[in-house]
Parts: sequence; C-alpha cells; structure tokens
Amino acid sequence: MENLQSIQVEVDASFLYALLAEHEQDEHVAKVFREMSEIEMGHAKAFLKSKGLEESAMPSPSGRAKTLRFIGKVFGYDYVLGVLLDTEKGLSSGVIAARKKQNQQNSISDTAHVSILRNLLHANKNIAGAGLARFEKRHRNVGGNAIRAAVLGGNDGLVSNFSLVMGVAGASAGSGPVLMTGLAGMLAGALSMSLGEWISVKSSQELSENQMELEAEELEINPEGEQQEIALIYMAKGIPEDQARQMAAEIMKNKDQALDMLVKEELGINVEELSGSAMEAAYSSFFLFIAGAIIPVIPFFFTSGTTAILLSALCSALGLFGIGAAITLFTNRSVWMSGMRQVIFGLLAAAITYGVGSLIGASL
Repeated sequence: MENLQSIQVEVDASFLYALLAEHEQDEHVAKVFREMSEIEMGHAKAFLKSKGLEESAMPSPSGRAKTLRFIGKVFGYDYVLGVLLDTEKGLSSGVIAARKKQNQQNSISDTAHVSILRNLLHANKNIAGAGLARFEKRHRNVGGNAIRAAVLGGNDGLVSNFSLVMGVAGASAGSGPVLMTGLAGMLAGALSMSLGEWISVKSSQELSENQMELEAEELEINPEGEQQEIALIYMAKGIPEDQARQMAAEIMKNKDQALDMLVKEELGINVEELSGSAMEAAYSSFFLFIAGAIIPVIPFFFTSGTTAILLSALCSALGLFGIGAAITLFTNRSVWMSGMRQVIFGLLAAAITYGVGSLIGASL
C-alpha cells in the first residue's frame, strides 16, 4: 500500500509539473518544468518495474492533483508550484525521519526533488535573474501564507460561531434569539478578524520600513562600518576572511545592493513581503470568517428547536470536515484523519458551550 502511494505521489507530481509547463509564459522555465515532469514519471515507472508491474497498471492523477489543477485555474498556477514544492519537502522530511527511526543511513535521493528543480533552474543560462527571483518568491510565499490564512479564517468563523450558536441554543428554546446571536457573532467576529489582520500587516510593514530607513541612514553616515558588517556576515557563512572582505568591498560599490543585502541578512526582512496590501488582507479575513460563520446559522432561518440544532450540528460537521480535507491538498495527509480531527474538536467545543448554555438556561 505504501509503495502504491509512492507511485501515486510521483504520478501526481509529473501531472502537476506538466500543468505548470503548459501555463508557464517563460519558455525556458517551462522547459525545466517539462524535464521535472519526465523525471517524476521516470520515478513512477521505476517503482512499477521494481514491483513487477506493467506500465498499464500506472495510476491516473488523483483527485487531489485534479483539485489543485482547478485551484490553479482560479487562483493562478503559482499556487500549484508552491504546494508541489512544499509537499515534496514534507515527503523528504518524512523519509529522513523514518530512516533515522530505523537507524538507516540517509540517501541523497531523499531530498533530491527540490534540489533537482533548483539546480535545473540555475543551470539554465537562458533563464534571467528576474525569472529565478520570481521562482524563489513563489517558492517562499505560495502555497503557505495565502492558503493558511484562508483555512484559518474559515475555520475560526465556523468553530467560534458554531460554539456560540450552540451555547445560546442550549439556554433558549426559540430560534429567534439563536438567529440574532449567530448573526451578531458572525458580524462581530468578522470585523474583529479583519481589523486585527489590518493592524497586524500594517504594523509589521511600518516596523520593517522604519528599520530599513535606519539601516539606509547608517549606510550613508558610516559606510566603513557597514562594509565591515557585510564582511562579517560573509565570514559567518564560512567564507575566508580575505575573500569576505573583498566581496564586501565589491558589494559596497552599489549602495542599493549593499542596502538590500544588509536588510535581508542583518535585519532578516524580506522586502517582497512588504508589498502586501493591508486592506486586501482585511477584506480577505472578513469574508473568509463570514463564509465559515454563516454555516451553523443557516438552519435557524428555516426551522427551530431540536431540528434546527441537529441540522446546525450536521452542517457544521460537514463544513469542518471540508476544511480538514482542504488542508490535505497542501499537506498530503490522510483526508479522513485530517477531516475527522477537525470535526471532533469542533463538535467538542460546541458540546461544551451547549452544556454550559443548558445549565444557565435551567437556572434562569
């Protein structure tokens, strides 16, 4: 079963790399993706051969891969690349951990996939520096922050409002108070989330910009000291002192390049991440929270009492399972395990608030 799963992972990777090649505008990058697709399919064929199976037994791309293709159409194929690379890194980590547990020596192939792609990109002289920078940016940011924010926003809205609705339902027999409370909780939570996201992004940007301004001022006032810092940074990376000082002197000839280097290495600031819009983050948080928070409220529009409570619990459980299943698109974990984990924790939270509400309602 584990070997068949490995074959499926290789087939999915080949399918997704071919998809990226098909929609990549830079022909040289597309060529790299096609090469990676061929490499992954070669791995799948090798797995089949090692198990004595014919190529006719090769599985088709999974539902997960096809769902990622749909996500690529909607949100852009950069998402697919980020998810693909993060998945391969996760699988590599899992293989290394398993080898360590069994006291086996690591193989160079354990971490080969991302390294192969990176080496192909850098070895292709036709790919401009801007293209490499674009890849690096996608690799760092895509498939992580945006999707994580979407999942967390929807999950927060669903779990918090589900628990709130169940607490009021436990204390009140009518659907009116539950409905009003659910809608008020949804709006309040969405506003709180969006405001918090705006403040978080804006504050982070302002802090980073202030640090960058101070660094630029120091570079202007004390270039010798900053050159010394750059040399020390290179030396800390294992570069010999004479070579490090020579490299620092060379980079100081371009003040903008020197500032970029100091901002990244000394301050640890990724300039590209500062370009994100605080308002866009706020809008996203607002609507994602509402998308999750409305689910447990819907049944109370049409019915009341025990029926509404059970339908609310059912809708919320399905929503929680869907969120858990969506997470597996980017973690390659079991759909059932991830989905049921979300359902169990969500129902547990709602059961606690329902019990508290019932106790309070009985005492009034």
